Amino acid sequence: MQAYLATLEEPTAIRHAGIAIANPVDGDLVRMTNYHWQFSIEQTREQLGFETLVVVNDFTALAMAVPRLSADERRAIGHGVPREPSVVGVLGAGTGLGLSGLIPASGGWVALGTEGGHGSFSPRDEREIAILRHAWKQYGHVSFERLCSGPGLELIYRALAEQGGQALPPLTAPDITQRALSGVDPLCRDTVDTFCGILGTAASNLAVTLGAFGGVYIGGGIVPRLGDYFERSPFRARFEERGRFSDYVRAIPTYVITANNATFMGVSAILDAQLRTLETRVGGAILEQIRRSLDKLSPAEKRVASHVLAHPRAALNAPIADIARAADVSQPTVIRFCRSLGCEGLSDFKLRLASGLTGTIPITHTQVTGQDSTVELGEKVLSNTAAAILRVREQLNREAIERAITLLDGAHRIELHAQGHFAMVAQDAQFKFLRLGLPTSTCTDPRVQSLSAAVLEPGDVVIAISGSGTLQDLLDMVEVAHQRGAKVIAITSSHSPLAKRSDVVLPVDHEEDVSTHLPMVSRVLQLLAIDILAVGVALRRSGENPTYDGAGSLPAKSVQPGVSASLPLARLTTHSR
Repeated sequence: MQAYLATLEEPTAIRHAGIAIANPVDGDLVRMTNYHWQFSIEQTREQLGFETLVVVNDFTALAMAVPRLSADERRAIGHGVPREPSVVGVLGAGTGLGLSGLIPASGGWVALGTEGGHGSFSPRDEREIAILRHAWKQYGHVSFERLCSGPGLELIYRALAEQGGQALPPLTAPDITQRALSGVDPLCRDTVDTFCGILGTAASNLAVTLGAFGGVYIGGGIVPRLGDYFERSPFRARFEERGRFSDYVRAIPTYVITANNATFMGVSAILDAQLRTLETRVGGAILEQIRRSLDKLSPAEKRVASHVLAHPRAALNAPIADIARAADVSQPTVIRFCRSLGCEGLSDFKLRLASGLTGTIPITHTQVTGQDSTVELGEKVLSNTAAAILRVREQLNREAIERAITLLDGAHRIELHAQGHFAMVAQDAQFKFLRLGLPTSTCTDPRVQSLSAAVLEPGDVVIAISGSGTLQDLLDMVEVAHQRGAKVIAITSSHSPLAKRSDVVLPVDHEEDVSTHLPMVSRVLQLLAIDILAVGVALRRSGENPTYDGAGSLPAKSVQPGVSASLPLARLTTHSR
């Protein structure tokens, strides 16, 4: 995406973006099924500087394109007349087999995000049974996707060659398709015909599952390229072979999507719907209150109101000095404007503004001042802690976490070293690791730390916890630990001397003014780092996926729910702001 944006004359003009990906989208972290890439939607949005980033499954996007297709962007295969409004089925073969559907709702459509392509393949005749037996040699579970895809074409070709006793060189899916269309290779023609018949079964399954009387639409990278051949193929006949339900599916029309870039049309429609939802929110809540209050505001306060109404998102993130300068007023006028709306101050106003704009509360760091009300004070403390946690989340390094967990899991003994305000973090960690059955001790006195380091042995692991990472006592302890053959894990500032001298670093970067208050946020972050390590060791030591209670308890046997309780079942897209 960065390479593409670099080719644009004005890349900064892009504020909203959408991605359709051939992968389930469930939460912020996207792990690709057929590749090793993974990414955070929110971190991607922040790194690219977008206001909005929508990530959806590619067939969810393709489904949303269907209502926007013109008559010349689809081709009917067989008969059948769509009922309106009715459910629509969508499927398509390419590198895999995607399935989706559209449900009419409130004058629009709801797209289903499914992984139906991984449903079990059901053979219909002796030839397909032989293909299934051939596929079983390679796969323990044979889904429709294993056959209704580019790799599936190649698998069918090999299976038919084996069935016919032919020793033929392997062919790629494009070669098989081209030879079938040109008529020069009977085996390739049989392969494509078999592929189309199996796809007909998959489409018919989808039709009866969804009750898709609005029609079944076929996209993907293979079928649209078959042209007239697909219309003559066994697809439609197989689609209608449904025994007692043949009349049911015979009334359902099937179409091939011929539009170029139909998936782009769909993800664009989803992005547009998300943005219209946000714009609708802009007209409500605090902004609507501002509009109603314009006649009651002083001339100076009206200038602040006009600025906020014209640039609500800019006002959301701007400091008071910038807002005052943009509205050509004094900073006290901005505060009076906020209080005229019933807000405690600017911080309270921004929280309410954020709720109106996005439906969520932004998490940013804001300096606590002596002028803050008790409400603003509480909001700032909580928001600052949440902001610090999110920043640390962005610093997480999977390799470092895995190395630390490996060291702890294999440790003969664990020692926790910390001083002053951070001693409580070491004591909490000792409690967690002891409950996991790990020999653990805590050293919080500089003299004891020095003596303890002198008796460390190879296989021992030290966890050094420090805010600044500059305490000489801890640095000396690390040197001795290394001389004794022990390993050191540091939970500290990423560029500190302690971090540079340790074997593994879990960075916790948060500056606090210890002259005015105790380092509370830093300790929260360090406790979370300890929790990550404790959970990781608990999972590593269990043969199953245990449920960890956060206090270190690991049950002997854990029962996992069949459906994740972390997300609502109806969630079809992830909208990150």
